[in-house]
Amino acid sequence: MPGENLRDLRHRVRSVKNIGQITRAMKFVSTSKLRKAQERIYSARPYANRMLAVLNSLATRVDPSQHPLLAQRDGDRVMLVVITSDKGLCGAFNANIIRAAVQFIENDAANRELSLSLLGRKGVDWFRRRPWRVKHEFINIGGNLGYGYAKQVSKSIIDYYIGSELDSVYLVYNEFKSVIQQRVLIEPLLPIRRLEPKVEEVFLDYLYEQPPQVVFSHLLPRHVETQLYRAMLESEAAEHGARMTAMEAATRNATDMISSLTLRMNRARQASITTELIEIVSGAEALEG
Repeated sequence: MPGENLRDLRHRVRSVKNIGQITRAMKFVSTSKLRKAQERIYSARPYANRMLAVLNSLATRVDPSQHPLLAQRDGDRVMLVVITSDKGLCGAFNANIIRAAVQFIENDAANRELSLSLLGRKGVDWFRRRPWRVKHEFINIGGNLGYGYAKQVSKSIIDYYIGSELDSVYLVYNEFKSVIQQRVLIEPLLPIRRLEPKVEEVFLDYLYEQPPQVVFSHLLPRHVETQLYRAMLESEAAEHGARMTAMEAATRNATDMISSLTLRMNRARQASITTELIEIVSGAEALEG
């Protein structure tokens, strides 16, 4: 537009270029991290899914009194494990998880005794200012995510459940579908679900080389750890995919804004030059007159 300050426009173009360089670099970093996260989640999924199927089948066949983690309770004490990221700039990744968790709290857990276990700084910062009780807060997990971390978090959840302080535990996390698609899931973690047998189906019993209590004491905690670890890996891969997509869009917007500002800057420069030429011609005509 005529009359715009060229210095301000140059400054804005320079600022947008710097921002575009940052978002482009962040996109490349997320792309690199996403490849590693995809490899980890694709390796963990088959084991976790098979273990879940075996434990569901096992819980259907055995007496729940064999181990506390098999206990099916009718109480109203619910824990929600919400997995978010520690960093932002990943689009609606964290907002979708928090929205799903709040909907679950307000609908499914409206009249129940609720407690929260929060993994990720974004979830901690959001829920800390809300009236719901938070039992665990875990942050800075993105850079050093390993099975040991999932084991540490699972131990506290298992201790609460074995101590009869909880009746059910649910996971809320983003499942990685593709680079541009993540799906928010709310899954039961404890108690281990029992399958509903079909009328014509006959369940066969298992033979244990060791007493069932010994087998369960090793297998059931490992199941909780594995499912939590898989959810954390899913969330990590989904986060990198969401950030890569968000940074690509931000870089594209920065490029478009630079083009628009450059056009405005050229028009302003042209208007300034035209004004100077008119002043020179007017001055020369005045001298001749």
